Amino acid sequence: MEFNNIYQGLISGKEKLALVGLGYVGMPIAVEFAKHIKVIGFDINEKRVNEYANGIDATNEVGEAIKDTTVDFTSDPTKLKEAKFIIVAVPTPVNDDTTPDLKPVEGASRMVGQNLTPGSIIVFESTVYPGVTEDICVPIIEKESGLKCGVDWKIGYSPERINPGDAVHTLTNIVKVVSGMDEESAWEIKKVYDIVIKAGTHPVSNIKTAEAVKVIENSQRDVNIAFMNEVAMICNLMKIDTIEVLEGMNTKWNALGFKPGLVGGHCIGIDPYYLTNAAEKLGYHSQIILSGRKINDSVGAFVADAAIKEMIEAGLAPKKSTVVILGITFKENCPDTRNSKVVDIIMRLKEYDINPIVTDSWADPEVAKCEYGVELTAWKDVPKADCVIVAVGHNEYRSMSMMQLKELFKDELAEEEKVLVDVKSLYRMDELRASGVRFWRL
Repeated sequence: MEFNNIYQGLISGKEKLALVGLGYVGMPIAVEFAKHIKVIGFDINEKRVNEYANGIDATNEVGEAIKDTTVDFTSDPTKLKEAKFIIVAVPTPVNDDTTPDLKPVEGASRMVGQNLTPGSIIVFESTVYPGVTEDICVPIIEKESGLKCGVDWKIGYSPERINPGDAVHTLTNIVKVVSGMDEESAWEIKKVYDIVIKAGTHPVSNIKTAEAVKVIENSQRDVNIAFMNEVAMICNLMKIDTIEVLEGMNTKWNALGFKPGLVGGHCIGIDPYYLTNAAEKLGYHSQIILSGRKINDSVGAFVADAAIKEMIEAGLAPKKSTVVILGITFKENCPDTRNSKVVDIIMRLKEYDINPIVTDSWADPEVAKCEYGVELTAWKDVPKADCVIVAVGHNEYRSMSMMQLKELFKDELAEEEKVLVDVKSLYRMDELRASGVRFWRL
């Protein structure tokens, strides 16, 4: 069976591409491909599919383009039978014990297998450790379809590199790593992705290598941020400003430019566990990667403890104080709350019987309540505070003047009693000092 005519079939309109999983990764892929070829967008979440079909993009990743897209949105898995090129982009979270949770990938594999037609190519984009695509996904698809991989259908892997909320580094201008089970599939997969990837594709020799690229590149970033978070903790003890230190350091040509911060989300805070878990199965216990994870997972508590200390030094009683947290999403200008480490700040404060008021116009209140048990307060209903923790760098917080920030505090407080915690170092040091408020930043 030939597989080298799928690209031509897509370009001519005779064949269709299907996208399985329409979240922050899958949605932009589906919409971009639909500008050039016929696309089926499948997701098991009927509510999400209906929103997309009605021109509503809850991910905020494609914006107004959702209203004009030709993607055929569906929650009917049998529609996958119409496609010859299938991309799987479902989540890959971790369990409570940080072991990989492959249930979404396994479920997608079963669904794809049940609706697979001969002559198809399947490409996984979900982040996994090396070996998952061929050792776990292929057997499931073969069992469900009754079709033999390499004979009746072929498989490949291309790690997603979409950065949610980033208007600069978008799907089309990020180099795409691609791989296939053999030369024929790899070449066909490259040609298909080249339809939309303006930055070009980078083929690697095999699927395991492509899987390793993703988990290692995110593990590297995680370790670098962990170092900066450790530096921030040391600078805090030394009573010197971390950001001023880093600005001086970054004047050197080979400085890497990393900053301390909360490390959450669906990639950097999770992918390292996929890599270390796979390594442990081979008898190697990570020494650097897991240490970095431990540091990054402690930052939320570190910030909360710093806020409590500042309140006490300001003469406030933390338990009786009104603490307001601005932001709960895992990163700025993005509605994604998955694995948000702002929640760690909230949980730490609750250990001290402090129930903070949390507001975030970007986040979905239903998701925050369901996932974390956090009730979001609308901006207009936020009470005057004793302590304000700016946890996320949304544009609306970044653009606030010192006068606007000071209006968030209780009127009866003296300037030095107002505690401002600037987690993202959004505000200028000279303005903070001139404001008279008690401030702390990571």
